[in-house]
Amino acid sequence: MAPSYDHDDHHSNAPPSSNLDTSGYDPNLVPDSVKSFVVHLYRHIREKNVYEIHQMYETSFHTLSDRLFKDTPWPSVDAIAPFVDNDHVFCLLYREMWFRHLYARMQPTLKQRVDSWDNYCSLFQVVLHGVVNMQLPNQWLWDMVDEFVYQFQSFCQYRAKMKSKTEQEIALLRQADQAWSVYGVLNYLQALVDKSSIIDILEREKEGLENFTADDGYDYNGGSNVLRVLGYFSMVGLLRVHCLLGDYHTGLKCMLPIDISQHGVYTTVIGSHITTIYHYGFANLMLRRYVVAIREFNKILLYIYKTKQYHQKSPQYEQILKKNEQMYALLAICLSLCPQTKLVEETVNSQLREKYGEKMSRMQRYDDEAFALYDELFSYACPKFITPSPPNFDEPLVNYNQDAYRLQLKLFLYEVKQQQLLSGVRTFLKVYSTISLGKLATYMEVDEATLRTILMTYKHKTHTVDAEGKIISNADIDFYIDDDMVHIVESKPPKRYGDYFMRQIAKLEGVMNDMDRIKLE
Repeated sequence: MAPSYDHDDHHSNAPPSSNLDTSGYDPNLVPDSVKSFVVHLYRHIREKNVYEIHQMYETSFHTLSDRLFKDTPWPSVDAIAPFVDNDHVFCLLYREMWFRHLYARMQPTLKQRVDSWDNYCSLFQVVLHGVVNMQLPNQWLWDMVDEFVYQFQSFCQYRAKMKSKTEQEIALLRQADQAWSVYGVLNYLQALVDKSSIIDILEREKEGLENFTADDGYDYNGGSNVLRVLGYFSMVGLLRVHCLLGDYHTGLKCMLPIDISQHGVYTTVIGSHITTIYHYGFANLMLRRYVVAIREFNKILLYIYKTKQYHQKSPQYEQILKKNEQMYALLAICLSLCPQTKLVEETVNSQLREKYGEKMSRMQRYDDEAFALYDELFSYACPKFITPSPPNFDEPLVNYNQDAYRLQLKLFLYEVKQQQLLSGVRTFLKVYSTISLGKLATYMEVDEATLRTILMTYKHKTHTVDAEGKIISNADIDFYIDDDMVHIVESKPPKRYGDYFMRQIAKLEGVMNDMDRIKLE
């Protein structure tokens, strides 16, 4: 049974229904601990004390949420405003956290979804057109972009389930037709990229004229990091939105200014690091750039394997584990379509074999069962695709929340079907260094004309165009035809001497320890 596609891509701890008992909730009641929290946070923001802001944002906010607001919202912004000099920007930041907590713990109403959109518009307008003199932690700035895209995705999913909507909801949807529009979302993200001049900053950094990455995006000259870092993370936001829309070329184009192969500001926040590589790898997978996808999945999975114990107490821990599992499934798909296991580090490979070894050997067979496995892994691991257009309210109301996913699945399985031809060719090419076309045709039980077509298809399917327009090969085995002879060229991966020596040293240490133990006995 394939796992259900309708997985929520973000807040795994959100309860399934909105029927939480909030009858005892008084939006104007501000407990002393909350008053103290907002007063201190406000002061630290005014003093640009990033370390303290980070502590309060990452730890205190979650502690208070767990203790006092497990299933109710935080006090309203109007109730806390008097404690923070009615500061307009602080109130916008507070509401941003207020809505994020609401989405994580409860089911937002349509009005709350629209209000949250309005709050983001006001907040981004201030950042884009006001004078922002704050330094905020990268974690918070990443969460803003991440949540903005998540709430857009959530709104599209919500709006696409039209069957169960009440008259009242439909009236409000008609009225709030600008809320969470795809153009609005893309325009804000693009405006943050443009206004922040982040692309120029990253270019200047390559020439040694900027320290953006070296300073983790912070401004140590007394300025603000908010616009620059929001602009930077908005490039990842654009990649994600375009992936949700199924436009992988544009998504990857938005990411070009960031050098994925290097440490960057996107790697300073674990959630950002994982989201970036998950969508980057997925987009490359859908564009048949399997080698690029395999390399990036391998790197991030190794990184998570080595560091996940440090994140166990983090509110993002569940999300890290979930994305980790999804990326193993995507890696299994990539390696089944493009068997380049030499690109995968040993630790990752052994984890992959444990999770998907048996399925991967069945996926090599290209029968109906293999097809069903591709379907299952794709449905489990793909992003939660969206249809961004509003429904036609004058037609009978239907649920169309699965349409975008079904289309992407269909395109993906069509590609898998086309790759089925190649499995047989690969098997024979592995065995020979040269073979005549006639002989290969006989082995494959096809005529020579069909074989030439199959070989051309193999060439086409194992080569693709990279982001810079260069043709790259995904082939583990390549060939050329001279007269009627097929000459096979096996791509030789660079030998990893380091890995080999490390393994031998570890073995030797084990032997020496054993010998010491025997001596002691």
